[in-house]
Amino acid sequence: MDSPKSVCAILATMLEALVDPVSLHGGCHCRAVRFDVTAPRAFTALDCNCSICRMSGFLHLIVPASRFVLTRGSEALSTYTFNSGIAQHRFCRICGVKSFYVPRSNPDGIDVNVRCLDADQAFDMTIEPFNGADWEAHAAGLASLSTRSTGT
Repeated sequence: MDSPKSVCAILATMLEALVDPVSLHGGCHCRAVRFDVTAPRAFTALDCNCSICRMSGFLHLIVPASRFVLTRGSEALSTYTFNSGIAQHRFCRICGVKSFYVPRSNPDGIDVNVRCLDADQAFDMTIEPFNGADWEAHAAGLASLSTRSTGT
């Protein structure tokens, strides 16, 4: 599904998009958890086919942790870990929605679920498949996503 070339193309597109950052808002279904994220106005979201992403419908936008602010709901969050225990899957204990988490590929960053961004915001998104079912073979290309700056 993914080749190193396609991951490199995704990363190049993300890097080019960093010159036009936008502040986006989102959260969980019940709105107990709310966040702000600074992201490129145009970005590529990864649609991963690993077991947890496939089952939860998570659509990935990885940003540096400095570009993410939890504005409400830390007390409503629970954490789920599995496999290596590195990824911190955070979800609202009230409605069950996982609107963001700390990814294994970027433990110094935040992975925002694009589907949890407020609907009335302007951004340009391309969706690319990511073969997370074979994570070990494909995840190396994601490692730099949380170290990139959006220029703000």
